[in-house]
Amino acid sequence: MKRNTAVFMDRDGTINEEVGYLSRVEELKLIPGAAEAVRLINHEGMKTVVVTNQSGVARGFFTEECVRIIHASLNEMLRNEGAFIDRFYYCPHHPTAGNEPYRRVCDCRKPEPGMLLQAAQELDIDLASSYVVGDMLKDLDAGKRVGAKGILVRTGYGNNIVVTDKPVYIAKDLLDAVKWIMEDRKK
Repeated sequence: MKRNTAVFMDRDGTINEEVGYLSRVEELKLIPGAAEAVRLINHEGMKTVVVTNQSGVARGFFTEECVRIIHASLNEMLRNEGAFIDRFYYCPHHPTAGNEPYRRVCDCRKPEPGMLLQAAQELDIDLASSYVVGDMLKDLDAGKRVGAKGILVRTGYGNNIVVTDKPVYIAKDLLDAVKWIMEDRKK
């Protein structure tokens, strides 16, 4: 039986605008072209999976419930544009900052691959045929650790990243990344 292929996406700075510790739905704004990009992935029959570090929970800036509300709102915004995220995964931990039980070393905080491995198990994803798109090198490092192809977007923090270990592609934004993925899948 054929396993699923996925596009794992970071959230802040990749799908929605980076605002620094997004804690209110009013601050949630899609990056132009993001809904179209997610819709293209949906139409291709690939899984859309968000994997996001949310250390604001550990730091006490917002709660896990707030993260769930933001994710529901993001999916609602996307659904209004004919797109959807299959599953959201987030890491509420930080190794040195914040409060217990969230201040700890874990295997889910990117660049660790825990969220990708969990998604692969739960959604029957073939990681070697999948992609990771993000605006930070730790996003790409998590993908590299599981054999997925990494794509850096030049939105969010990606505009200021100096690339030393070249990803498979450097994209203007999520839409550019997804268009590249569609071409890469034809090879």
